[in-house]
Amino acid sequence: MPDSRYPLCEQPLEINGVTLRNRITRTAHGTGYGVGGKVTERLIAYHEARARGGVGSVFTETCGIHTTCPGPLHAFTDEAVAGFAQLAERLHREDTRVFAQLWHGGPQAQNPTGGASWAPSAQGDPISGRLSIAMTKTMIDEIVAGFAAGARRMQQAGLDGVEIHGAHTYLVCSFLSPLTNRRTDEYGGSFENRLRFTQEILRAVRAECGPGFALGIRLSGSEATEGGLEPADTNAIRAALEEESLIDFVNVSVGGYLNFAKMIGAMHEPHKYELPTSEPVTREANVPTIVTGRILTLAEAESVLASGVADLVSLVRALLADPELVSKSLAGRESEVRPCIGCNEACVGRRFAIGAAVGETGCTVNPDAGWEFQARPLAEAAQSRTVLVAGAGPAGLEAARTAALRGHKVIVCDAADEPGGMPRLHRRAPFRYEIGNIGDWLWQELDRLGVERRLGTRVDAALAREVGADVVIVATGSLPRRDGIQRMRQGHRPEGLALDHVVTPLEVLNGEVGIPRRALIFDDLGNYQAIGSADILLEAGTEVVFATSHSALAPDLFRSFQRDAVADRLGSYPTFHLETRSSVERITASTVVLKNLDGGLEHEVEADLVVLVTGFDSQMSLADELGAAGFEVQLAGDAVAPLLMPHAIATGREAGLAV
Repeated sequence: MPDSRYPLCEQPLEINGVTLRNRITRTAHGTGYGVGGKVTERLIAYHEARARGGVGSVFTETCGIHTTCPGPLHAFTDEAVAGFAQLAERLHREDTRVFAQLWHGGPQAQNPTGGASWAPSAQGDPISGRLSIAMTKTMIDEIVAGFAAGARRMQQAGLDGVEIHGAHTYLVCSFLSPLTNRRTDEYGGSFENRLRFTQEILRAVRAECGPGFALGIRLSGSEATEGGLEPADTNAIRAALEEESLIDFVNVSVGGYLNFAKMIGAMHEPHKYELPTSEPVTREANVPTIVTGRILTLAEAESVLASGVADLVSLVRALLADPELVSKSLAGRESEVRPCIGCNEACVGRRFAIGAAVGETGCTVNPDAGWEFQARPLAEAAQSRTVLVAGAGPAGLEAARTAALRGHKVIVCDAADEPGGMPRLHRRAPFRYEIGNIGDWLWQELDRLGVERRLGTRVDAALAREVGADVVIVATGSLPRRDGIQRMRQGHRPEGLALDHVVTPLEVLNGEVGIPRRALIFDDLGNYQAIGSADILLEAGTEVVFATSHSALAPDLFRSFQRDAVADRLGSYPTFHLETRSSVERITASTVVLKNLDGGLEHEVEADLVVLVTGFDSQMSLADELGAAGFEVQLAGDAVAPLLMPHAIATGREAGLAV
């Protein structure tokens, strides 16, 4: 037998009598797949796909232990046990161990009864502003008992252990942190007093479940905010809990609601970004340790294990993107692993979308994520057809790959000289290179599958006839709008739109404009479209006035854990000026007149360059031409609707399945 490519990843590990087949785990993360707090077939199938793909252990998402904070899965009712038992049984069949994460959200929890949230001290939630109340001793005892009862239910269900969530500003962390624990009784003040609540929980779980049930804790190595827990503090917590034999493992991450963006770092964070604050805690631990933080490949996991930083490595988003990452990599098929691009758009982005605080997790690059229980297999088509794909952006490439996997003869054409579509341009902005990785991978996959690829080739009816196309998938994308229509003033058309210095963000990304002394960027979308232009211009020394119709900078980026990092970065430039709740009234050769949406006051801004970010128009002319010529046409991506990349890739998959 050949030597293992990843010998450390493949090593088994024992945690209090529980043997994990390898060192790759998936730490707790929300999915939204539970219904009424119960485990569903959808949730089981989601985890089962990753277990089948080689993951050694998984942690459930947060399981609420009290009615004041029920959570996505319930551990406070006996009715939930049967579902957890099914989850454990199915994953055990794949030789994957299962741990539940027991949790109370504390000041971040919204009490479903309408009452106040419970916290160590009265405080406001940094996200919602909702006020919480300081817990009484009776409340504390009730929560301690709730953790113990929740652990007992997980033990009854046949799970392999539980983890107490003591990180991310939730209730246990709020007691541990001097920043949020301002109590003056036996649960506040000194280190020993702030630790008391956590110790009582762990002691109660040990007493309820016995010493043979695996018990661990998740901690924030650093809260990454002034006055919060730092690695030395967290290491002292870990040491005290170990000394009393209260934990069998420790799972270290970073951040919390006082530094929201750090919890789930997007592509602006480097790979393994959490290790500098995790390592001071994990290095000194005597129990097995877990780390996470944009670790995307088995090669990266192997390097972490080789360094001695941790005993287990968590890959979450990378396994959303490709459930078979582990098995493919161990078999030497790393090039076939669909990459996570760190966009946070469909995973946490959908969970925190406006109006969907408990939305469902998905994946930008993997449309099947979360739909494993009903995903259509890429079965061979009943009849092989010639499929012409117009457009080599993410939608067209996904459509081509899907059609090729089903046995069709596929030809992909794009008028550009390079594949990748719009993300190819967006990766030119600072901190955005990885957004184009999915295009690179899909292009490489088409080569592996033997798909004919033609760049610098524009599709028309004549070409479709020449290649004998049975069907044409039109994935011609969209172009930035130049009509000046603004979402809050749709009846107004600014003067000066035709001036030469009025451009779109794509022209800035493409390097088609000179670097001006002063620029006005108008953002009507609130996502990343305008941010890339701001980054490029500020880095080049331009003074930038960033005007937006929204009440804050790029509000849509909050849900994908990117807004705070963007705001910090742009705000660090003395040449950056933000104008909220604004509209463009008129443009001249050297100025822009902005009108405030609240009150209507106008003021003038000097600008040598004006970048309008007001939306996109689908490019439909080819579809119309082909339809008139009698061809069967399928649409994909922005040709369907100019939305974000999850929509583009998902519609590409649907088009490939439809032919």
